[in-house]
Amino acid sequence: MGTKGSVPAFLLAALVAAGAPLDTSFAYEVGGVRFSERVPAGDSDLVLTGAGILRYKVVFRGYAAALYLPPGTPEAAALSGVAKRLEFEYFWSIPGPEFGKAAEPILRRNAGERAVASLRERIDRLNHHYRDIKPGDRYALTFVPGRGTELSLNGTPLVTIEGDDFAAAYFAIWLGPDPIDRDLKKHLLGAV
Repeated sequence: MGTKGSVPAFLLAALVAAGAPLDTSFAYEVGGVRFSERVPAGDSDLVLTGAGILRYKVVFRGYAAALYLPPGTPEAAALSGVAKRLEFEYFWSIPGPEFGKAAEPILRRNAGERAVASLRERIDRLNHHYRDIKPGDRYALTFVPGRGTELSLNGTPLVTIEGDDFAAAYFAIWLGPDPIDRDLKKHLLGAV
């Protein structure tokens, strides 16, 4: 996958769970992109579960992504109502409207037509807030139970979309049964 700081992920998760003070200078690197070992989400911290690169046509890198979950969260619970964060750093410029266009077929594959129809207003609201990005920009999707899913760009919040149902459907783009890329899903869940 990449290189980690000197603290193994399982040990870091145990330290966070125990409430130990941590040195946040440790980072994880994949494809030249560094991700923090932990990030805040609401009133708690999430720990890095895994990271990987989305590739197009095998050789072209689209973005590096990292998944953060509460310490000790099993892989099977990643789409449940637990706090979570996906962070993406892009290697190419992408116009804002392309994000919604790319997400739509994957949402339908994983959530189904009926669920997508019931989420339509919220999906459209999120899509409206996507902005044009350039190489090195970072989007993050952060779900906090009771608050919703926040979309941020380079650390600036753009919108929060309410609902556990929305979060489960939208995070399924990367973590669902038929994700955007199966290898990326495995890397995000720390399975490789």
